[in-house]
Amino acid sequence: MHAEKKFAFIISLILLSIPMIGHCAEVPDIVVNSIGFYPNDQKQAVVIGRHGGEEFKVVNATNGKTVFTGKLSDAQWCEDVKQDLCIADFSAFKKSGRYKIVANNGKESCEFNIGKTVYKDAYTTAMRAFYLWRCGMAVETTYNGHRYQTTAACHTKDGYTKYLGEEQDWRDGTGGWHDAGDYGKYTVNAGVTVGVLFMAWQHFQKQLNSVDLNLPETAKGFPEFLKEIKWETDFLLKMQYADGSGRVSHKLTRTEFSGFIMPETDDGKRYFTEWSSAATADFAAMMAMASRIFEPYDKEYSERILSAARLSYDALKKYGRKNFMQGDFSTGGYQTGDDDDIVWAAVEMWEATGEQQYLTDAEQRLGSQWNLIDSNWDWGDVSNLGAYTYILSNREGKNAELENKLKAAMIKDANQLADNSLSDPFGRALNQYYWGCNGTVCRQALNLHMADILAPNAKYQTAIKRIAGYVLGNNIYGRSFVTGIGVNPPMHPHDRRSGADGIDDPWPGYIVGGGHSATDWVDEQDDYSRNEIAINWQAGLVYLLSAALAE
Repeated sequence: MHAEKKFAFIISLILLSIPMIGHCAEVPDIVVNSIGFYPNDQKQAVVIGRHGGEEFKVVNATNGKTVFTGKLSDAQWCEDVKQDLCIADFSAFKKSGRYKIVANNGKESCEFNIGKTVYKDAYTTAMRAFYLWRCGMAVETTYNGHRYQTTAACHTKDGYTKYLGEEQDWRDGTGGWHDAGDYGKYTVNAGVTVGVLFMAWQHFQKQLNSVDLNLPETAKGFPEFLKEIKWETDFLLKMQYADGSGRVSHKLTRTEFSGFIMPETDDGKRYFTEWSSAATADFAAMMAMASRIFEPYDKEYSERILSAARLSYDALKKYGRKNFMQGDFSTGGYQTGDDDDIVWAAVEMWEATGEQQYLTDAEQRLGSQWNLIDSNWDWGDVSNLGAYTYILSNREGKNAELENKLKAAMIKDANQLADNSLSDPFGRALNQYYWGCNGTVCRQALNLHMADILAPNAKYQTAIKRIAGYVLGNNIYGRSFVTGIGVNPPMHPHDRRSGADGIDDPWPGYIVGGGHSATDWVDEQDDYSRNEIAINWQAGLVYLLSAALAE
């Protein structure tokens, strides 16, 4: 979280319970998942107002013919949006094509598709957004008739070592992803991002491997999905201290944020910061996880990063806990305790090596948590990632009692999320709003899919699709939260490239953070606490769309 925004964040927490209806744009008449539906999906639209029992029609958007008729549900008052809502359920209609919903009063929804590939383009665009975040190389894409590009490699002088006390003034810190709407690079936020992306690969490898991402050749022999993650792990290796201690710099940024300029023109000095134990633990977890997932494609690299993970895990024991202090820096702080990060690191070290020392540490830490599984999680609490890896591990020696408790907690958590989604007109599983809540909304697809692995139930996949529907237009705004995708998407994200490139449409495929209440999201560039983009939220979106691909 950016330090210069700390005050605004605190105020937003205070205002969470205060409705801010005045911020909401004109309420639409009918909202729907603007990407569409698979033929056998549950299919619903929401009609705003007291229209219960009236007829609605599904109309072919190409020829205007009515293809399905039904009756709206009784009106249901939705307190947080202060509206009566009716459901138009057309699940029984399964024919592929392009359609719209028409109400009895003639009001219409946006157009949407029914078909077998409705999520493919959205997934591809969202995953390619990571490539467009790459630091240290020129990037380009053409989307919706616009060419987005950087004209040269950016931040080639990363990074200076003034704050590390090293003899050299500079060492190589190039590469990786820009973190958000700014151009900093942050180890802690990389943690949840890389972890969730790796989970997507582990759970949906077959579907993901079949999608062409059209990436440059930067990791020969790697599947494209993993090629993109390797761009980040190559950079993260450079964040480990050069003195062999295993400590890991918390971030690499300027001392202050740049203005709204393109990355290749951002020539302010950027520095490695001092280490933190949270960053060091996240580094160990990411490298251990990467070592086993990358091993089939590059054994030497796998061994190298596992050695780096060992070194950093040992550093946690040798140097103890160290919170990051901003000091001269006003860029993103990402200040957090390290208990959850070490839980994840211990589990990943055990899964990568099979060594008892790591299993002992992992089980002690997993079992001592007050909350075994968290529904509402992000970079500040990555313990779920450790629990998920532990449960899915095929290694012998796990504590059966702990394993059963974790499984029960995962299923209980997912049941609550699924029930929330299925009972909410908009499909929301999360009923809280705060800075970046859209990322959590997406990330909960991982909670749901884990339960589906352990105790298969159709409601989990239905809830995942309903969450996708909410993100892509089935919400009180009737708008997609993802740039360039779906109905009336964000046009003014807090993103320096989008604000500086002279193109009206923003760079495509990015989810914005979302409102601090159910009705106060605004599409304004300066409103960073509602309309910024960030890699941790984006990884949640990629996971959600990956799960949606796996019909």
